[in-house]
Amino acid sequence: MGDTLASRFHYDPPLTPWLTVLHADEDILVLAKQSGLLSVAGKPAEHGDCLESRAKAEHANARIVHRLDRETSGVVVMAMNPKAHRHLGLQFERRKIRKKYVARVWGHVKDDKGTVDLPLSCDWPNRPMQMIDLANGRAARTDWEILAREENATRLVLSPLTGRSHQLRVHMLSLGHPILGDGFYAPGPAFAAADRLQLHAESLTLHHPSDGVLRTFADPCPF
Repeated sequence: MGDTLASRFHYDPPLTPWLTVLHADEDILVLAKQSGLLSVAGKPAEHGDCLESRAKAEHANARIVHRLDRETSGVVVMAMNPKAHRHLGLQFERRKIRKKYVARVWGHVKDDKGTVDLPLSCDWPNRPMQMIDLANGRAARTDWEILAREENATRLVLSPLTGRSHQLRVHMLSLGHPILGDGFYAPGPAFAAADRLQLHAESLTLHHPSDGVLRTFADPCPF
């Protein structure tokens, strides 16, 4: 597990492409985040390079609304003014935002679709890892459906109804099928089966802050 543990803390963010803009207007900035790039800066000085800092360098008013894990790639929306920030924040809080992820998990998932409805809490001795906590955890629910069965893996579409930290990673682990390349939760063979976390936020659907019209933004899965 040595290489796995080291990968949690070593930070070598990708430099190209520097910033990928999917959409920009007066209210929102929609970006495609690469795997390996922090959404927001970490405490160490060497963790200052992040999606938010890169966005602000080109769009000074951009403000973070939600995050993806460093290893997760895909669609991220930022607000361009305080009103849009409040509007988007309420949509996330009230679970009006629809998100779809693509994941490749270890082994063959038996059923074609299902739901994981298991509460999560922080595993404090091993933070930032999370764990299933039936007694004190916060509600967490993920719908999943199979896209394809591969030789030693299964490709799924995941639709989280809540947005807990590491939710998709822990919920897939609870099924006995950790996400490939997961440096936190995948055992040796599943971790070694991919050169990055096989989790991608492929699409995000929201009510545009200017007019309330539903808009979907997508970033094709790179694996």
